[in-house]
Amino acid sequence: MPNQSDLDRFRDVLAGTARAIARDGEVELSFTADAPSQAGRSIKVPMPGRALPAEQVAEARGFADGYALRLRHHDVMKHARAAPPEPVARAVFDAVETARIEALGAAGYAGVADNLASSLEMRMRSDPIARARTRDEVPLSSAIQLMVRERLTGRAPPAGTLPGLALVADWIEEKAGRDLDAMALAIDDQEAFARIVAALLEDLELTEGEMAPDDADEGGAEDEGTDDSEQDEGEDEGEQDQGEGQVEARGEQRESESDAGEGESRQAPDDMDAIDGDPGEDGEEGMLPVRPNRPLSDLPPQFDYRAFTTQYDEVIAATELCDPEELVRLRAYLDQQLLSLQGIVTKLANRLQRRLMAQQSRAWDFDQEEGLLDAARLARVVVNPTQSLSYKVERDTDFRDTVVTLLIDNSGSMRGRPISIAAISADILARTLERCGVKTEILGFTTRAWKGGQARDAWLAAGRPPQPGRLNDVRHIVYKQADEPWRRARKSLGLMMREGLLKENIDGEALLWAHGRLLARPEERRILMVISDGAPVDDSTLSVNSGSYLERHLRQVIGWIESRSPVSLVAIGIGHDVTRYYNRAVTIMDVDQLAGTMIDQLASLFDDE
Repeated sequence: MPNQSDLDRFRDVLAGTARAIARDGEVELSFTADAPSQAGRSIKVPMPGRALPAEQVAEARGFADGYALRLRHHDVMKHARAAPPEPVARAVFDAVETARIEALGAAGYAGVADNLASSLEMRMRSDPIARARTRDEVPLSSAIQLMVRERLTGRAPPAGTLPGLALVADWIEEKAGRDLDAMALAIDDQEAFARIVAALLEDLELTEGEMAPDDADEGGAEDEGTDDSEQDEGEDEGEQDQGEGQVEARGEQRESESDAGEGESRQAPDDMDAIDGDPGEDGEEGMLPVRPNRPLSDLPPQFDYRAFTTQYDEVIAATELCDPEELVRLRAYLDQQLLSLQGIVTKLANRLQRRLMAQQSRAWDFDQEEGLLDAARLARVVVNPTQSLSYKVERDTDFRDTVVTLLIDNSGSMRGRPISIAAISADILARTLERCGVKTEILGFTTRAWKGGQARDAWLAAGRPPQPGRLNDVRHIVYKQADEPWRRARKSLGLMMREGLLKENIDGEALLWAHGRLLARPEERRILMVISDGAPVDDSTLSVNSGSYLERHLRQVIGWIESRSPVSLVAIGIGHDVTRYYNRAVTIMDVDQLAGTMIDQLASLFDDE
């Protein structure tokens, strides 16, 4: 069409090429500013700039070709049937299948091979393997995918991944070198290839001997209060990780039925996708006024703070920011990090659990005139049925119905070990509190862009009016809703490991958002724990307002919550003194102290009345 832009024409060319590669005329392709993804015949690839820079064009072509090849060479049902239930093994299995698919395309088309190489290099720049300094930091899925790709295509891994790959390559070759060599013989047969991958996973000891604990976990993990966090890691993994097609729908329907049997306070729908897609919406409904008759003195003051526009802000579920396959890989990487910390964190979590259980323990008053018959006094009753004081009455427990919200800073300064330990600690804490009957919500806050997004563009278009207020698009993420069981939300926590997620932090608004969600809860005791590693920072906002604009707003919000709200507020600063903001706060200088500090602070809050 004569009025089409170069970008539109490029999209049409990509779509036509994708249909040709997939041999499917129904394939649709579009650009996205978020993560690239594929759902059925719908493909979304990264949108290049209007000038079509060569590097961004190559990246878009690589993603389009890779997804088209998947439609042509990949059978979803076969993949789901052969996939292992263990999270790390599943991530390796998925990554190796991707290497097989792309190798088939690279063998037939030289241009496709170059596009895929460009796309891979872009992905690996943000992969943890490019930043790994020790063997434990290398994700096995990425390392094995690169080694399989080199075996099948002869192309060397991207240069940025070589130091990380060198940390584990010798071990992988020693354990599974024969399996890697055999893959080229079965590249055209997905089922035969899957059997070789299964052998590789066994040789790497990623699947051997792990099924028994998982099976046992289904029967008793919910009942046991201590020393079973390792079993919980595999709980219902087979159902959760069946992430594609009809197999996903059936697995998630079984999971929803199981959740309904655990006494959830709301009816769980059969379609898991409805759950995954709605947390943000549920959160906004929860923030509607539930106590309209509150006196005016309970309402927040009019802060000297505003946003230039809230049109581009978002409250979004973690599952909407990442495609299911990438979410599984990110969760597997988080599980890999968990291995080195699980022992000490589990001991601390079990200590907290014992303290909470002790507060909920049943107590009795004996020698009562009426109530339940006291079995210890049964002989007295048989000898003399008229004997009084043979009954007991249960005392009311002092443990109040409780909900805990963990609000985690998702700013760029948390990148690396801080965000990993924050995610791990939140994961284990949520499991521990769930066993004790305490609802837990996990939230994150960041911005949609660096140095201002669409809000700043709108301000520039309006002629740069002075004192515009907040000039960025906030992103509030719901990782786990309070009423959502941990088993269903566990994969969402892996999103924190995604490189491009962490940007800037506007703490005051995030605190008000999390606090509003807590006020809407019916529980008697509400606890809000904030985890941050710095003062609020947004370059776009601070460049056109006073330098203390965000910090002053944060102090006002904290002051109002601490003085007027029924919510108990506690903060943990990582390498940053938060005691100057919060009355109840602690600062840690070593991120390894985070899990223990979180648990100690929660325990002290539960002990206080």
